[in-house]
Amino acid sequence: MRRPIPLHRLPLPPAVLRWVLILNFATAGLLGGWYLLQPAGRQDEVRRLVEGAFARGKNVTFLEIAWDVWHLYYSGTALGSVAPGDKTFVYGGAPRPAAAGDEEPRVLVNRGYVAGYSERLRNPRWVAYRVRDLPRMPTPKARPEKFDVDRRTASRVASESYAGSGYDRGHMAPNYAIATRYGEAAQRETFLMSNITPQRHALNAGLWRELEMRIATGYPARYGEVWVITGPVFGPSPRTLRGGVAVPAAFFKIIIDEQDGKLRTLAFLVPQDAPEKADPGRYLTSIDEIERRTGLDFLAELDEAAQRAVESVQAGRVW
Repeated sequence: MRRPIPLHRLPLPPAVLRWVLILNFATAGLLGGWYLLQPAGRQDEVRRLVEGAFARGKNVTFLEIAWDVWHLYYSGTALGSVAPGDKTFVYGGAPRPAAAGDEEPRVLVNRGYVAGYSERLRNPRWVAYRVRDLPRMPTPKARPEKFDVDRRTASRVASESYAGSGYDRGHMAPNYAIATRYGEAAQRETFLMSNITPQRHALNAGLWRELEMRIATGYPARYGEVWVITGPVFGPSPRTLRGGVAVPAAFFKIIIDEQDGKLRTLAFLVPQDAPEKADPGRYLTSIDEIERRTGLDFLAELDEAAQRAVESVQAGRVW
């Protein structure tokens, strides 16, 4: 896991660093005064946010806390409706084909995530998992050395299908987030080939990894827990690797936060050729657009009005 660079090591002039420190201290002071005026339940939520700023490995700043306070309580971006049903891994019900007659993904339940797998594409169509906050971030076991065939699938894709292809074996349920929340056996299940999709290395090691680490560290510390639905996006006639593994044109990621009976979402649509150091804000989108590109229906357990409202909104910035 990449750790934040200490301020004294940042390549910035001393005067700029002083202003950064002053801004953080001023923000902390304003938050403290506001906090004393809040009801007990809200104080508990804010206390968790502040603890995240001091916890090692969670990567939360006071500026992010101020942003969260504004959006959670004052901006009106959260909706007054949440999903019912089982939210162990999947929020709002398992994604399903929007059009009658489309292939129904095979649902594969694992210790730390659920996958909807396409035998036709030899890829997961979607993967869903939940990441909760922890008092301290544990050190996971060493990364497994090999990828395994998932014998629950009919296609039985092997790791060798990717050999020499120019594509990484890209995780959808990420190794680090699952290992730190669900343990070593769950970590090994992220190396099942039913959780893997062809990804260019610049994306896999760059922007995609950055988003995965935000979700694994900062977001749970700020919001208590978040749900994630992620997966590949295919064009009309995707090229294939050895064994018929289809190559995605892009990838989506939907992050869901539920606070105080309200719901908000953050959605990304990232092309396969995204630059390694690209700004994730360039790829913000709406769930409606992801549904259009994937042919999947998300959050079906929300009531109809809430579903329309949530899915039509594109966030103005990355949380």
